[in-house]
Amino acid sequence: MNTTTASTYTIKETSKLTGLPASTLRYYESIGIIEPIKRDESSKQRVYGEDDLNTLTAISCLSATGMSIDDMRAYLGNRSKGASAAKEQVALLENQKSFLEAEADQLKIRRAYVDLKIAYWNAVESGDDVQKEAIAAEAAILAKQLKK
Repeated sequence: MNTTTASTYTIKETSKLTGLPASTLRYYESIGIIEPIKRDESSKQRVYGEDDLNTLTAISCLSATGMSIDDMRAYLGNRSKGASAAKEQVALLENQKSFLEAEADQLKIRRAYVDLKIAYWNAVESGDDVQKEAIAAEAAILAKQLKK
């Protein structure tokens, strides 16, 4: 933590605390996801405060869900509106939830495919041609689903 004030942080400290690389912090500032960060008067380096950290932590979490920049911008812009923006916030989060559910479904298909390939190679090793062909046919069906 910065030794001058407990409530301010350098870009390096902020990066470590939020899990966002310094380049991403600068990028988010340049595209307006976050407000311009205050600068130290003498060094002109960015100085992050507790509010900045809270916002960046929220951004980091939203980003970790795969939320788009535009949706993050909308979500963050709505936070100050309170109850009047609640429906829009819920809609943004519901859309993200649907995205994550679809992503989870794809992961299940990928896992099933890997399981089938393991079974296939076990059948190859054991010389079970009937099982090998059955597994290959099932894997071909999953392979089509993976291309979606």
